Amino acid sequence: MPKIIVLPHVEICPEGAVIEAQSGASVCDTLLDNDIDIEHACDKVCACTTCHVIVREGYNSLPAPEENEEDLLDKAWGLEPNSRLSCQAIVQNTDLVVEIPKYSINMAKEGKH
Repeated sequence: MPKIIVLPHVEICPEGAVIEAQSGASVCDTLLDNDIDIEHACDKVCACTTCHVIVREGYNSLPAPEENEEDLLDKAWGLEPNSRLSCQAIVQNTDLVVEIPKYSINMAKEGKH
């Protein structure tokens, strides 16, 4: 069973985590199922960027992003070449190392409402 290694994030996962993942599940669902409260303002329908993660290891094992995801990623804070929307990144049989960016574009959370 593949693992997702979550790098420390000061608010969401201060100690980091190593969690078991189910092949075929999204990174977002796997994190949420393991009490890592990643944002997902659009309810995981690929309509926002709040679940943006940077895949530090294992990126090439993920199915390629579709055009809609790529278009949304262009709006994500801290975009990198190995960025994905965690609601669209489907775990395969390879371990992943993911980083949750420090910020998202969720204006309400950032106190700009």
